Amino acid sequence: MEDEVVVEAKQLLVRYGDFTAVDHISFAVRRGEIYGFLGANGAGKTTTIRVLCGLLPPTSGDVRVAGIGYRQDEAPLKAVARPPWGMRISAGGYERVERTIKTKVGYMSQKFTLYNDLTVGENLDFIASLHKMAPAVYRRRRQELLEFISFKKNLGDMVGELSGGIKQQVSLAAAMLHDPEIVFLDEPTAGVTPAGRLRFWKLIRRLAENGKTVFVTTHYMDEAEQCGRIALMRDGRLIAEDSPAGLKKLIFPEPVFEFDPIKPLSFSELKSFETHEAFSFFQPYGHRFHAAAANAEVWARRAPDLRTIFSIRPIAPSLEDVFIRAIEGRR
Repeated sequence: MEDEVVVEAKQLLVRYGDFTAVDHISFAVRRGEIYGFLGANGAGKTTTIRVLCGLLPPTSGDVRVAGIGYRQDEAPLKAVARPPWGMRISAGGYERVERTIKTKVGYMSQKFTLYNDLTVGENLDFIASLHKMAPAVYRRRRQELLEFISFKKNLGDMVGELSGGIKQQVSLAAAMLHDPEIVFLDEPTAGVTPAGRLRFWKLIRRLAENGKTVFVTTHYMDEAEQCGRIALMRDGRLIAEDSPAGLKKLIFPEPVFEFDPIKPLSFSELKSFETHEAFSFFQPYGHRFHAAAANAEVWARRAPDLRTIFSIRPIAPSLEDVFIRAIEGRR
């Protein structure tokens, strides 16, 4: 059932007063998929996740998570019979939907999952009590998950004394304790060392291989490359959705080149290339530059002069290039 859709939003809208945080977005995520959300801070990623986790009622739109559907309208709410796709809900009805969704999903936030002043065991005990897990079931799941994350510390160790990478792995185990179908990871590796991030993503891939659906936000482009599909969000809108390779082709239909200066250039000289007629995109990339040709005719005419300043070679665009152009670009 790999093609089964387990998370779906249709025309999802979230407003706070006059501010629109999520602006009529639609998407569908399949079972066992690693689905990435990319966007600048304030793009609406976390707000969307909070709606999908049952933590925040939408202003309007249809939502279905793990077979639980509901619909909210901007008009005054009225409790009605369940329509074919979802459930229009009143304020009290939303509380029931929220409780049901929470049994199906796990949520791991970058800011708060565990209490630093409790031990690992106390944190897991507390989370198990919130889910009203039977003691025998809890002990079995705890053992399975500690083995899954290769936890070598003691349950009596204080969480605040763990390294960032180990703390995040324990946080993942805590989010998975009640065996959810879907796990939402909101920038789970922020502040973790590169080695810790690699270990954490091995766990994410194993979750997907075991049939869990993983919904993740990240600002690390090497992590985004590991997602099956990525949604790009900007100002509350979903502006593109595809595989990493598909997004690169979509955002960069023109040839892309790497430019390596062969002589020292002043800041003003480098800045002038951002508006050069030969380029539709020109951005620094480490000590080099990535650029996209504006069109074949102009490129053919200006390339000889450019080769006296730069060593130029064709390249495939990176996801970082995609992010800069689609999310942060001004041109």
